[in-house]
Amino acid sequence: MKLGTVKRSCILTGILILFFFSVSSIAPAGTIDLFTSEKGDIRISGGTAHIPVMKDAAKLIMEHNLDIRISIAGGGSGVGIKQVGEGLVDIGNSGRKPTDDEIQKYGLKLFQWAIDGVGVVVNPQNPVKALSKTRLSEIFAGKVVNWKILGGPDKTINVYTRDNSSGTREVFWEKALDKGEITDKANVVVSNGAMKTAVANDPYGIGYVSVGHMDNSTAPVILDGAEPTIDNVKNGSYKIARGLFSNTKGEPKELVKKFIDFLFSPEGQQIAAKNGFIPVK
Repeated sequence: MKLGTVKRSCILTGILILFFFSVSSIAPAGTIDLFTSEKGDIRISGGTAHIPVMKDAAKLIMEHNLDIRISIAGGGSGVGIKQVGEGLVDIGNSGRKPTDDEIQKYGLKLFQWAIDGVGVVVNPQNPVKALSKTRLSEIFAGKVVNWKILGGPDKTINVYTRDNSSGTREVFWEKALDKGEITDKANVVVSNGAMKTAVANDPYGIGYVSVGHMDNSTAPVILDGAEPTIDNVKNGSYKIARGLFSNTKGEPKELVKKFIDFLFSPEGQQIAAKNGFIPVK
């Protein structure tokens, strides 16, 4: 090969390498690099199932850019919808789709970034690990009050539920209880975390949590032959499931829009999957 040809080849190779690195350094829409030159605050409240994903996303963003501050609070789906509608927060999370009345009243825009199941749980010491929906409804209505009837110990059943603003409660009430009664003797807890703690500390308790929040502190209950697992929610055999929404008042703009976009990005969807939810992409 002639010297001139070698030089031209080297120059061309150098140009191609430079071009490759230039293209590789361009971040696709929705990645963490979208936040590089931003500054400001994002306020988030609402559904408690969302909190682990929100915290993980916020940590990545704030570590990437110290000029961004993201605050996250719970309160339940109803609180999130109301607070974003009233302009108290930028993003209101809900574990249910806002109603048509709520959407119209507040001018909400809905962004569903994951799917979650809601599973029945008992204390790990409890031998009762499977129920029919009929029996479950009788338990939560206060018609079956002793574990002995179900093959368990001769002890009173302690029912745990969520407050009326909870999206987890609404989905459980609609799809697991078929909108049946919940006894007024039920113990009310304020979050998925509080539900897990309550049932984990009560050998005779029964409650329900987001499948994404399940761990060894409680035992899942098979319902009509289907275990509440991520795989069973995915394949449709476990049908007590709901969407996880982040809602804004009107179209999101600037920093808030970038946060919403990040939830749908590969990084954001990986965070959702890591926390036990089913990504929508």
